[in-house]
Amino acid sequence: MIKLLQRFCLYISGLALLVLLFGIINLNTALWQAAAVCLAVCFAIGIASLHSLKNYQYTAWIIVAVVAAMIYPHAFLKWGSVDLRNKWLILIIVQMVMFGMGIQMSIRDFSGLASTGKGVLIGLACHFSIMPLMGFLLTRIFHFEPEIAAGIILIGSCSSGLASNVMVYLARANLVLSVTVTAMATLAAPFLTPLLMHLLAGTLIEVKFVSMMMEIIKIVIVPIGAAFVHDYLKHASAKGKRNTYSIAALCVVWLALQPFGAWQWLSLNLSAPALQSAEVFNFLTGAFIVGAVYHQLYLNYRRVDEYIPYLSMFGIVYFTTVTTAAGHDNLLHVGLLLFLASVIHNGAGYFFGYWLSRLFKLDKNSARTIAFEVGLQNGGMASGLAGNMGKLATVGLAAAVFSPWMNISGSILANYWRRQPTGEEIAENKAGV
Repeated sequence: MIKLLQRFCLYISGLALLVLLFGIINLNTALWQAAAVCLAVCFAIGIASLHSLKNYQYTAWIIVAVVAAMIYPHAFLKWGSVDLRNKWLILIIVQMVMFGMGIQMSIRDFSGLASTGKGVLIGLACHFSIMPLMGFLLTRIFHFEPEIAAGIILIGSCSSGLASNVMVYLARANLVLSVTVTAMATLAAPFLTPLLMHLLAGTLIEVKFVSMMMEIIKIVIVPIGAAFVHDYLKHASAKGKRNTYSIAALCVVWLALQPFGAWQWLSLNLSAPALQSAEVFNFLTGAFIVGAVYHQLYLNYRRVDEYIPYLSMFGIVYFTTVTTAAGHDNLLHVGLLLFLASVIHNGAGYFFGYWLSRLFKLDKNSARTIAFEVGLQNGGMASGLAGNMGKLATVGLAAAVFSPWMNISGSILANYWRRQPTGEEIAENKAGV
């Protein structure tokens, strides 16, 4: 039944394409706009019926978000009295995306440091040097407005995300190295991302180092920490589980006291930086509670872990839509240049990540892994930071444009490398025979 629906949607997308062309030729704006959205939606559903393209379905939905938001921007800014750009709403959705990323990670991923230490150091060094510097260079070449330029540097300064692990898996490269680099880059981001932004974008926008560091902890470390609590409980001893649930109970009591005077007392007796730290501590206690509660849900419904990544995908589509709608006018002016910048930025990451790894004597499979780790950035993190700044329509634009292209280029490169085994793989296969 699902296959039939997918094929039907594919046929409808073909019909929508004809209507789109007819509307453009006849200058019928209402017709071609509706046809364009219909084409994007139906093709995103129908693409799953094409074996050679089904891996691009998620990317197709991101394209739907961009198309719909560019054509009907006002529909994705407010729903009734709800402002879809509200920074707290953006924060919650980005945390949901990061939680989905964390569910795919494990505390055991850090054990890969023992066998991949050299590769991890090379990966981190390349990631946090090539991409921010390349972003800075592109802002000088294309002369973007300050806040849009800052957004390019921001996405270049963010850690790698789960997409790099997926691409490495598809390419049959070094998955252990990929997961370890992603984990370490995520932990390093609260310090390195604000530092790089201060150094490279400090003249473009105001960069508050400590505030940005705290926001990254909220956006990235807190939800991934909640996922790690769940992961720990999967394998913990009976005593470990009792201790974890006891801590979670204390966290509930602590948060319950906040609206009854505890937060007011903290506000009156702590300095501004200390109060900011207390706010982050509250988020961390919330992460402990969420991890424990989610684990109970997991015990009653084991397949829940399989569905969480879909929530992450929804979250990415959400803030891609809202960012595009908010930055509609800016995209009309700089959209093509921004897309060109994304292609160059992304390609430079793949190129320098691979060849610098080879220069430092990593094997080809590991070099391919580092190429993905360097070339693919965490767009969700960039969007979350831009939303917190209240600059989704400017600083957030680069993430909205770069993310779809990174998914497309990553999928193409992964499938190409999958068909091109390295010399090491060929030798192993011959040895196996």
